[in-house]
Parts: sequence; C-alpha cells; structure tokens
Amino acid sequence: MNTLQGKITTIKNKGSLSIVEVDVSGILFNTIIIETPKTVSYLKVGNAIKLIFKETEVVVGKGIHHPISIQNQAIGKIEKIEKGELLTKLMIDISIGEVIAIITTDAFHQLQLELGEEVTTMIKTTEIMLSE
Repeated sequence: MNTLQGKITTIKNKGSLSIVEVDVSGILFNTIIIETPKTVSYLKVGNAIKLIFKETEVVVGKGIHHPISIQNQAIGKIEKIEKGELLTKLMIDISIGEVIAIITTDAFHQLQLELGEEVTTMIKTTEIMLSE
C-alpha cells in the first residue's frame, strides 16, 4: 500500500458523502468517502491525515499530456523497475515521497518505460482512503 501524509484543506459534503481535499507538501489530492464531519471526528480542515491507496490503483502516463478526468496527479522519476512475466512494479520518486505502481508488463513495454524516466502518476478520487 502507498501512504502519503498531508493536511485536510477543504471538505464538501452532500448527504453521507464527502469530497475531501488534502495538501501533501503542495500537491493536492482529492478523495470521496462515505463519511462526513458529523460522522467521524478526524474530518476537520487543518487535520493531519494519511492518504492510502493500492499500488494497482496508480495509473502511469508519459509523453504529451491530454486533459483527463483523474484529478490526483504527480510527476516523478522511475527509480526502480521489477519486471515480471505478467506484472511490472515501478518505484516512482515524486517530490512528496515514493509511489509504487503495479502495471501489466504489456503496458510497461507499450509505454517503453525506462529507469530514470519522468512519468505522471495518477490515482482516481474513488481509490484513495483516509486514515488518522
């Protein structure tokens, strides 16, 4: 699991859902959770919070950037590659720490990824969990 530490900057809620924006050293991440400030005490602007997401939920892109709906994006360099027959594990150093991505080996070859290459990591808003 990937874990990043940040601070809650904004909370928007409707019914039992909240979209929480978290600042991780200047990079903003959004997550949607089935909790509200009324149902859990840790949902307060300014609170320190952990963002947790699976390695398999990290999308990796390179080259020309196109507008897409994934809001959570951070640029980094590939620091380590563990290539398997079906899956490849990438350790990516972004300015706020290390993010691990697991992608198919076919996708790895298709993107022609290399050690030291700059890539964009992307995580869907629905795939980030929060923890105190």
